[in-house]
Amino acid sequence: MHIRRVPFDHPDATKLNDQVQAEYHVRYGDGGDATTMAASDFAPPNGTYLIAYDEHDSPIASGGWRTQDANDEGNLDGDAEIKRMYVVDGMRGRGLARRILAALEEDARAAGRTRMVLETGTKQPEAIALYTSSGYEPCGKFGYYRHYESSRCFAKSL
Repeated sequence: MHIRRVPFDHPDATKLNDQVQAEYHVRYGDGGDATTMAASDFAPPNGTYLIAYDEHDSPIASGGWRTQDANDEGNLDGDAEIKRMYVVDGMRGRGLARRILAALEEDARAAGRTRMVLETGTKQPEAIALYTSSGYEPCGKFGYYRHYESSRCFAKSL
């Protein structure tokens, strides 16, 4: 596996984003994540988007972070928000998400961000397990889904 930085609107990023949105719909029945995002959100130095490729150059995992500072959705100055962490079916359980997560943390730290934050949901227990086993702790709710009972927010100091 090798990890590449790509624009959020790259065709492979779009493909994986469509797959993760379909999975969100299956799990939550709501059509997918309604959080507003733009390709520019993930453009360095204000963020990055990574895709892991297998030995056949097929995209198999993704994730990004974007700058967030104090706002009316509960973010704090210095936040780097994780978005679109995803591993394709058939490649799960191999540590790909953990490698993407570590690369995102390193990149956000190098960009001067002080805290990595994320929002996930109760119907994604494997995501919650990944983040808690990687040192993330529950934090105050933030973002689009902060008022949803199923929302769970986590943070880790960088």
